[in-house]
Amino acid sequence: MTHPCLTCGACCASFRVDFSVHESQEQGGSVPSGLSEEVTDYTCRMRGTDWAKPRCAALIGKVGEKASCGIYEWRPSPCREFAAGSDACNRVRRRNGMTALESGLL
Repeated sequence: MTHPCLTCGACCASFRVDFSVHESQEQGGSVPSGLSEEVTDYTCRMRGTDWAKPRCAALIGKVGEKASCGIYEWRPSPCREFAAGSDACNRVRRRNGMTALESGLL
């Protein structure tokens, strides 16, 4: 069975993704250079997530059909901490025409 996140991508096209500058490659972290921008001396933001209709620069594919993170191994902490099947996940899935996930089944 394919993990539901691999056909979703709604979280990557719904939220602003801010994280510590220490997670960027420039500061010794793992988030690739060029996919984020420094917002303050302490905060970086994934490119594309601050638009009126967000879409993370690392998102590959089409939301709701086939979607994946192009930097999955190096994604920032907010993405690592986002839980499939959480209230926030299910809210953006429904907003994009998908059914909610049951968190206990993942």
